[in-house]
Amino acid sequence: MTRRRAFRLALALVCALPPIAGCLKASASGPSGPGSGILFIGNSLTYWNDLPLIVQAVFDAAAGSKYEVGMVAFPDVSLEDHWLDGTARSQIERGGWQIVVLQQGPSSLPESRVLLRDYVGRFSERIKGIGARPALYSVWPSQSRQGDFDRAIESYRLAASDVAGMYFPVAAAWRAAWRRDSTVALYSPDGLHPSVAASYLAALVMYGVIADKTPIGLPAEIPLRDGKPLVISAALATTLQAAAAEAIQAAR
Repeated sequence: MTRRRAFRLALALVCALPPIAGCLKASASGPSGPGSGILFIGNSLTYWNDLPLIVQAVFDAAAGSKYEVGMVAFPDVSLEDHWLDGTARSQIERGGWQIVVLQQGPSSLPESRVLLRDYVGRFSERIKGIGARPALYSVWPSQSRQGDFDRAIESYRLAASDVAGMYFPVAAAWRAAWRRDSTVALYSPDGLHPSVAASYLAALVMYGVIADKTPIGLPAEIPLRDGKPLVISAALATTLQAAAAEAIQAAR
């Protein structure tokens, strides 16, 4: 079976599952106005805990810019897989996006880094072609491969630099959180996906970079637009906000 056929078979199986499993989650109607949306393209590290909704809610809670969000995310796929499938490109070309967030696996291996930089470049041409800006969501290695943090961080930093894109230093923020409190649970029980606290941390980083404002002082309890609240303890929220602010500052 070819790589392309295997990927399409995986998509067919995924689309039979509940939405949280990662079938297409792009907004049916698209953003409400020119440059008013954030599109997320990635895999389960993006759709776990419904990160786009958390990012949207953080902006809502900050009483600043309001964003519509869209997502094209499937389990265990790379940006190469997204490029071959074409769904993500179609969503970009609909227009109306201000920022398009790109994510694949940790990309700490040399060959993964090459593919990340290659396909970020390809997607970036399409993204800039609609007047939007590419952004790189720097993710973490699995719990069993924590020695890969430095290489994973560098891969995403290089990919963002290649295309003059925004850089969301989320993996660096994980380390900053652990320096403050080594007991903070950022991995979910499977040792790969983010805990709710980690998704909140990612949203803080994205808010801080996009808005160019400190995430310190944002609420610990945030209502999502689907009616479900995201609740973090006040003490943990303080730790995560400080970690996000540190990572953002260090990445500048």
